[in-house]
Amino acid sequence: MIVGIGSDLANITRIEESIEKFGDRFINKIFSEYEQQEMLRRKKVSPRRYASAAAKRFAVKEACSKALGTGLRRGTYWKDMEVIHLPSGKPTMKLSNGALEHAKRLTQGGEMVINVTMTDDYPWAQAFVIIEKI
Repeated sequence: MIVGIGSDLANITRIEESIEKFGDRFINKIFSEYEQQEMLRRKKVSPRRYASAAAKRFAVKEACSKALGTGLRRGTYWKDMEVIHLPSGKPTMKLSNGALEHAKRLTQGGEMVINVTMTDDYPWAQAFVIIEKI
């Protein structure tokens, strides 16, 4: 049963500007170490690929906060929502702290699956998150 759904559209140019202006402060505030390592692989290709990777993950976090019904408040913070990849390469979310507590409340403590899709077409990055109670 679907208990939460969220979507977000992020402007990659805006993320590029934030990275340029704030550098590591921006990256460290929003993204976990795992996410930063994933994005670094794209940085070696080009700054635009790096910004696109960051924008997609940013959009996923925004979409997840909407699926949780909290936005980025009520104890839900950026790093509480981590975009990870399954061995198959499929993206999903690893929740912790406040985000995990809100998800448990949505699923009434039951098992959950978090479905994630993200895409980009410069200058846009888009993400959808569906939280299911199984």
